[in-house]
Amino acid sequence: MAKQIPVVVVAGFLGSGKTTLLNHLLTTAGGTRIGVLVNDFGSVNVDAMAVAGQVDSTISLSNGCLCCAVDVSELDDMLARLAKPAAGIDVIVIEASGLAEPETMVKMVLATGNQRLGYGGLVLVVDAAEFTTTSTRHPELLKHLRLADLVVLNKSDRAEDLPALRREVERHTPGTPVVEADHARVDPALLFDPRPRERKFGQLSFEDLAEPHDDHVHALYTSVEFTTGVPVHPRRFMDFLDDRPAGLYRMKGSVHFGARGHHQRYTLHTVGDYLRFEPTTGGSTTRLVMIGTDLDAESITTRLEACTTDTPADPRTMLDVLRYLRA
Repeated sequence: MAKQIPVVVVAGFLGSGKTTLLNHLLTTAGGTRIGVLVNDFGSVNVDAMAVAGQVDSTISLSNGCLCCAVDVSELDDMLARLAKPAAGIDVIVIEASGLAEPETMVKMVLATGNQRLGYGGLVLVVDAAEFTTTSTRHPELLKHLRLADLVVLNKSDRAEDLPALRREVERHTPGTPVVEADHARVDPALLFDPRPRERKFGQLSFEDLAEPHDDHVHALYTSVEFTTGVPVHPRRFMDFLDDRPAGLYRMKGSVHFGARGHHQRYTLHTVGDYLRFEPTTGGSTTRLVMIGTDLDAESITTRLEACTTDTPADPRTMLDVLRYLRA
């Protein structure tokens, strides 16, 4: 089975910085080909980028990314188009605002029958300087917080009391990773797996010119790797996933279970509360990568080591895993 293309949904109220985040991702794409779906091209600062061509409702950028203007009725068709191998797209980003409510958009992505597409998470952009005002005028913001898989606390440099604001946001979305950002500069590696940039010596691309070169972006997320050659107990591992570490946004890799009578090795994909397993082949080593904010590597490693077992597990424990098997 070919690697799935993650579909990331970006939401946020007017002025929160969604557009800034979209443009940041496009201008820092490197070798990653991003397909952006928006309600209109006003959400993308095309004038600041090198446009290679435009066909109908699609603008092709010189770095291989595509910007597509669609409405809700066209969404499935455009997703199918971008999912085709010929399109060469690595990740799809949808701006929910102007198309549909975040919850509706997420349900549409999850309901797609396209086997080449996978859910990449709901990213909610929040204006840190206007959170109190916005949540008072639009109480649905608090609902959106509860739905989010990742919260970007944008314009954090303008918040009067950032620690207090962060506590308030986390109160509405306990356990969900919260990233503080200025100008929506979030490292793309938090949202998806970027391809390494291919550059010719001495040649600057437009993203090099557009972005300031500092380490601020790279301090926004942490990753923890776990590898073991000991089989993993299905029920213990599912208990770990049911009580995931605070700040964990996504988790990927392969797991080798120690239950007889079942397929032993599976790839794992989680984003927020979303979880899918898929049978795979290979050796008997479990390799996992966890990506999020403020992750406690020692605690996570200890918990995962406690999931391993030298004794074959009861085959019935695999039922917990099979519930999340990709159809």
